[in-house]
Amino acid sequence: MTYAVIMAGGVGSRFWPMSRKDTPKQFIRVVDEHTLIQNTLSRLQGLIPPERCFVVTNERYVKQTADQLPAIPAENILAEPFARNTGPCIAYAAYRIQQLDPNATMVVLPADHVIQNVRQFHEVLEKSVEAAKREGALVTIGIKPTYPATGYGYIQFDSTGGNGNDDVHVYPVKTFAEKPGLATAERFIDSGDFLWNSGMFIWRVDSIIDAFAKYLSDVTDAFEEIKDELGTAGEAAAVRSAYTSCPNISIDYGVMERSPNVFVVPGEFDWNDVGDWKAVYNLHDKNKNGNLILGNAIAQDATNCMIQANDRLIVVVGMDDVIVVDTPDATLICHQDKTQQVKQVVEYLNTENLDTFL
Repeated sequence: MTYAVIMAGGVGSRFWPMSRKDTPKQFIRVVDEHTLIQNTLSRLQGLIPPERCFVVTNERYVKQTADQLPAIPAENILAEPFARNTGPCIAYAAYRIQQLDPNATMVVLPADHVIQNVRQFHEVLEKSVEAAKREGALVTIGIKPTYPATGYGYIQFDSTGGNGNDDVHVYPVKTFAEKPGLATAERFIDSGDFLWNSGMFIWRVDSIIDAFAKYLSDVTDAFEEIKDELGTAGEAAAVRSAYTSCPNISIDYGVMERSPNVFVVPGEFDWNDVGDWKAVYNLHDKNKNGNLILGNAIAQDATNCMIQANDRLIVVVGMDDVIVVDTPDATLICHQDKTQQVKQVVEYLNTENLDTFL
């Protein structure tokens, strides 16, 4: 069987002031009437039923996850005691799924992506699952770049080693590259053999557990010690013990960049990891002045602005290229080119112990 794992442990600090500790990014509505995590589950309809979908989230968000995703069985919501990055998160899900189905294939998806061409996404995912069933294969989905992005990691693939049908191919991965500078990103685009790293993964459960044993033995040791407790009343305490022993490490750095058996399936569906407020602006249709008005707001003599308002009226006059996000207790006003710096505001609030606004 094929199972899905939705990673929902992030806080989405670049979406402050709407995203808070009690309501992180995956639980807010930034694209349509549904939250990001609801749309992530919805996209799997027709491929993987809810009873074979798991969510890994922080223990404080278990109830919220259950409320937003009532179709997922309660036992499929896996509670992390604290964040340890994507490596331990994926290991936890892999060991739980292995209990149910030792021959399972796992599809691992972040909870906060926007994918608008679902049919093409399904085609790519089906091809990825097919490729992942080969012994030891670790598969990731790469996105065909549309511009030299400096905010994404990249995957270089071997274009001579591809196989597949006319529409979807599978290629061996040559290397992973961290987020580049603009000149390097332009060179990647010009080469034609680089894709954006989407953070979506597909593999057999035994393949990923074997890979953890080879490249992240601390993680394997921690979960081997507690695996008999998973699915029992002692699971929470056992997982806390395992996480205490695990390094804080991503699956990319810990496993994917070290394994020789990694493949990538290119996707050309409309994809966005919605990393900041500017991404939200880019996702929506704008008026003739390039303004995105969400809620009770007016833009006068203003262009290329986004205004997210609630009950009170927000008016922007004589400004260009700004983001305004209003909430009952805090308002963000930010230039579009500086939206990545919103994360620094959250860090400052943490440093100053201004918990009221977090």
